[in-house]
Amino acid sequence: MKKILLTGASTGIGAEAARDLAKGNELFLVYNSSKEAAMKVADEVEALGGTAQIIQCDITTEENCQALIEAIKEKTDYLDVLINNAGGLVRRQAADALEWSLMEEVFTLNAFSLFKITSLAIPLLRKGTDPNIVNISSIVIRHGAAGATMYGAAKGAVDVFTRGLSKELAPEIRTNTVSPGVIDTPFHKKVSTPEQMDAWASGNPLKKNGEPKHIVSAIKLCIENDFLNGENIDVNGGAWIR
Repeated sequence: MKKILLTGASTGIGAEAARDLAKGNELFLVYNSSKEAAMKVADEVEALGGTAQIIQCDITTEENCQALIEAIKEKTDYLDVLINNAGGLVRRQAADALEWSLMEEVFTLNAFSLFKITSLAIPLLRKGTDPNIVNISSIVIRHGAAGATMYGAAKGAVDVFTRGLSKELAPEIRTNTVSPGVIDTPFHKKVSTPEQMDAWASGNPLKKNGEPKHIVSAIKLCIENDFLNGENIDVNGGAWIR
């Protein structure tokens, strides 16, 4: 049995990861505002042979990140896996009109919170079995994205953070990144039009966008392969090579 802390667990990639990792494991599922969705995911985890506890946390403040890990410590004295999945583009904005408030918001959500949660979770991970961290980045770090420069920069910071951790924490703890391409999740329903989604699918060498299951299989590889460390696994159908 593995004890797994998963952020952004109520929808999309996070929800699929929870279901796929359910059997025989104990999951701590972190959500922000989608309580009903998180409860549904927890019920599905239980039905699939795992145990799940949901924890509400707006991870965009240092105090809340600290409170989250304190809540985890009340439930367990160790972790085997940390999956840093929470994040979001927030909104698109042209590079010549960047607002300081947007820069802070995007970096806090996608990078600073991940850094802080990871830092606080390290002592718990050191007590686990083959402990490892999986960070979720994005294809945008490979080829950039017009109107989403801050999101790409924040995800790039996550990738560099991963590489540093892979040296600093090894051999005790392994750290890897998974970088999704365009995945059909609620993430894109908020920030992308159907026309954009269709264009990305038609431009992909495989002529389709990805599904959450495609990312989860890479997350599982990071967890299960004890010789993976410091890697960034791209899952995008070949889009960034194109």
